[in-house]
Amino acid sequence: MHGEGTKKLVPHTMSRMGDVLAGFHAAWEFESDSVLIRYERGIRTPKLFQALGERRVPLEAIARVTLTPGRRGSVVLRVEPRPGADPLMEAAAGQLKESSDPYRLVLPAERETLAEYYADELLARLTESGPAERHLVPAPEVPLRFKAYDGKASFDGTTVSFHWFWTGASSAKWKAGDQRFPVGELSGVEWRSPEVFEGHLRLLRRDDSASSPQADQDPAAVVFGLGYGPVHESLPFAAAVLAAVRTSEPVPAMVAATVRRDPADIADRIRHLGELHQAGLVTDEEFSSKKAELLAEL
Repeated sequence: MHGEGTKKLVPHTMSRMGDVLAGFHAAWEFESDSVLIRYERGIRTPKLFQALGERRVPLEAIARVTLTPGRRGSVVLRVEPRPGADPLMEAAAGQLKESSDPYRLVLPAERETLAEYYADELLARLTESGPAERHLVPAPEVPLRFKAYDGKASFDGTTVSFHWFWTGASSAKWKAGDQRFPVGELSGVEWRSPEVFEGHLRLLRRDDSASSPQADQDPAAVVFGLGYGPVHESLPFAAAVLAAVRTSEPVPAMVAATVRRDPADIADRIRHLGELHQAGLVTDEEFSSKKAELLAEL
């Protein structure tokens, strides 16, 4: 990686644990078998970095290392994870903006020689290539939750729950009611960035072979927009669910356990159901059936 005429600075070997290379928004600590990335919490640091806090990336999870010129007198050291090694990047599916890439370390141009040294050292230590058979980078810790445009999503490590909002949720979701999805019933997640049109988080079910409806009509999806479901909240959530799905065993289809709910919440839902009925969005049969379901939850 050395350009012509570049003088290479050789600090102490990376085999000595604890070497740190600090850049803008993050510092990389080089260990014998991994790179520990610690993100700053400054006001200019991307919110995704602040949400992640720190990440330990095993060397076996890294496919390649690059060092390229950056903007405004900077250089960029980047490690590229192997496909399937990081649940965060797998969930992101290439949708992250460059400035929010957690694997980029931006440094002042005067530190290029030092960055070049560490890039060479990392490259010399890489032994794996191609897709990873399992996630090698830890997923964000649970519990996690965030507010979407049409509901609140929460994940406790074993079950994803969607609680619909009065405003935002479609009549299809209100008729379906709040949803609970054990990870054993899921096959994956579909995350569409809130920074693009029709952003959403959809849960993919093992037994669902039919084409999915639009996210705003799908009880297995929450919709982003108007500041709801920002990247730094919804993407770590999606990554944690994906990681849990990958390590879970499929469970047989079963009737969901009855959940006792707050009577006031049930009353509000019946009232809203009545409004949908009066507006002609719910049939007489649907109204009677759903009202009976809600009363049974008391």
